[in-house]
Amino acid sequence: MPQDKHRIERARQHAAQVKLMIFDVDGILTDGCLHFGPEGEVIKSFNALDGHGIRLLQQSGVATAIISARQSAIVTRRATDLGIVHVQQGIHDKRHAFEQLLAQTGIPMQSCGFIGDDVIDLPILTRVGFAASVPNAHPEVQCRVHYVTQAGGGRGAVREICDFILRAQGNYEAALAPYLT
Repeated sequence: MPQDKHRIERARQHAAQVKLMIFDVDGILTDGCLHFGPEGEVIKSFNALDGHGIRLLQQSGVATAIISARQSAIVTRRATDLGIVHVQQGIHDKRHAFEQLLAQTGIPMQSCGFIGDDVIDLPILTRVGFAASVPNAHPEVQCRVHYVTQAGGGRGAVREICDFILRAQGNYEAALAPYLT
């Protein structure tokens, strides 16, 4: 979905206010494909660049969370590896999960960001201060978000969003500084 300069600037203004970034899993942190192992277990793959983007965001003071419709031990493991403490899985009422997260963190709705890809994510996407999605998201999602990534889910979309937020908040150079000295 092509984005004009006005839309990108407006997205940047919204991203500058993010204090808590929330991620969907399937189609965002992963490519959305569900692979099944020999015992019927779901196998997911995650992008290392996305993971490091989440860490950079956290180091800049932005809290992170996961809200996912599916329950998965591997998501719990990945969240633990990344230091994401707010993880809600097996959630089909994402609005309720979002409201619980707001109560737990005390962060106002307009200071939250969310990246999702399907209609189940709309109850959060339509309420947060910064809403994002991926190129292959459902059309009803794409037309309601502030920013659509160029990269696909599980293929750098999360890193793109993390970098976008860091830049919007003026923290990108500081986040990179330890790697440039």
